[in-house]
Amino acid sequence: MTTPLPSALPESVDVIVVGAGGAGMAAALASASRGLDTVLIEKSAYFGGSTARSGGGVWIPGNYALKAAGQDDPLENAKLYLDSIVGDVVPKVRRDTYLQRGAEVMDFIRERTPLRFTWVPQYADYHPEAPGGRAAGRSAEPIPMDARFLGDELARLHPQYTKAPANMIVTQADFRKISLGLRTIRGPLTMAKVLFKRLVSLVRGQKMYAMGNAIAIGLRKGLMDAGVPVHYETELRDLVLEDGRVVGVRVLRDGTEQVVRARRGVILGSGGFEKNLEMREKYQPRPTSVDWTTGSQFNTGGGVLAGIAAGAQTDLMDDAWWGPTIPLPSGPWFCLAERNLPGSIIVNQAGERFMNEALPYVEAVHEIYRGEATGVGHVPAWMIIDQRYRNRYLFAGLSPRQPFPGRWYKNGTVKKAATVEELAQQIDVPPDALAETIARFNGYARSGVDEDFHRGESAYDKYYSDPTVKPNPSLHVIDQAPFYAVKIVPGDLGTKGGLVTDERARVLRPDGSVIPGLYAAGNVSSAVMGRTYAGPGATIGPALTFGYLAAEDIARENA
Repeated sequence: MTTPLPSALPESVDVIVVGAGGAGMAAALASASRGLDTVLIEKSAYFGGSTARSGGGVWIPGNYALKAAGQDDPLENAKLYLDSIVGDVVPKVRRDTYLQRGAEVMDFIRERTPLRFTWVPQYADYHPEAPGGRAAGRSAEPIPMDARFLGDELARLHPQYTKAPANMIVTQADFRKISLGLRTIRGPLTMAKVLFKRLVSLVRGQKMYAMGNAIAIGLRKGLMDAGVPVHYETELRDLVLEDGRVVGVRVLRDGTEQVVRARRGVILGSGGFEKNLEMREKYQPRPTSVDWTTGSQFNTGGGVLAGIAAGAQTDLMDDAWWGPTIPLPSGPWFCLAERNLPGSIIVNQAGERFMNEALPYVEAVHEIYRGEATGVGHVPAWMIIDQRYRNRYLFAGLSPRQPFPGRWYKNGTVKKAATVEELAQQIDVPPDALAETIARFNGYARSGVDEDFHRGESAYDKYYSDPTVKPNPSLHVIDQAPFYAVKIVPGDLGTKGGLVTDERARVLRPDGSVIPGLYAAGNVSSAVMGRTYAGPGATIGPALTFGYLAAEDIARENA
């Protein structure tokens, strides 16, 4: 099945949605479902945005997938949780609205698309010990789907963060087991299952997708069925205002500027500004680089800048969906399980540990920048591992025992030495300090108690740990030569600062008044999660929810 591309932009419609990521597609689908004449414009030649590049988790408490798995809990617990970790950084009414309406959005997507979700077993909230936190987790992920129904449109799926063989479907739940290599029977069994499913899909001629790809594909199919036109390679340049109200957009298409008027409203879902170096250097902590983000190359902040020009307030512009990142020659690698697995530490340029390495990724980079601000160099930091670690676990896409590629050494990303002292010299940290740090950590590994940073105590720490290691599955001695140092920089999945919105996704001015006709959802808006991260999928969950709520408000205001 194929859908012909729209030949020309309309002069006017009820609703214009900017950005074909998760937020924009959910908004466009919700708008069309309410009978509004809707058009979606997308800067790039692809649909899916950052959502397509993600792990595909959705953190929406109380949704149908959690209930089906017997993992539902009272919504008051989730409210208590966001109250405790987000606090007054974000108004309570906005946090509560997200929680109260999120499950409804999941039901809407189930009704209007082929997308179906399932619980991710035991993927803990990122702060499970906080009041209302949940060690069993509240995250759901998409069930893998055969995307042949998209026809030629499938070629427009946003390129993935990392390349994988066709039909090699690994879910978040699978990845946890595979990352342990041969340490448990679940690793090889899961890999065998993945390979078997790939063979079956190839024999059947299926085009299977999972994680963020599946979310993007499911939403795109919903738009096709709803008849919503998607205009690719159409870049937002400005918002059109009349008497303080947003009444349309000025776009660049085929080298020509055009104006499309919106009779009811404009919804921005155009992503953050992670690939805009000028904005990063203006708003974010130093050092920073567009080469450290795994966000989409097209996220250069056009929607944020257009909103600012229209008089919008911004917030959280100095923050991001951070994550310790390995700057590989082929591009940044978001360092997730590698930090939690036992037999690794991260040190600063003084050769000292400075955090619980298994912290949730946003908090880990907060610690990196906090140390950088004190004058002790934390950028780059270095992950220290030994040969035992390399023999046991997957690392940045490499199988256990697989040597680090020569280009990683040539690039300066990885250093290798026969002794800790020699390794220290290669990364320019004091040899005595690094040796002392490792000796101290090894003592903690033997006792099972990290007296400095309490690594392995949180349920989240344990998720990507090694259950065969005792007494603490997140700690193991580092003593088997050769030793390796892997460069760590403060990367991100995307920025989290943007236009300030209310609980109805309406964009606000600095005085708190509403800019009529303008809405925002996803990373173009300031995050409902504030400066923290509730759990796996706490970016996509709000993007879908507030995209939906924006369309609902437009329909209600114009009923």
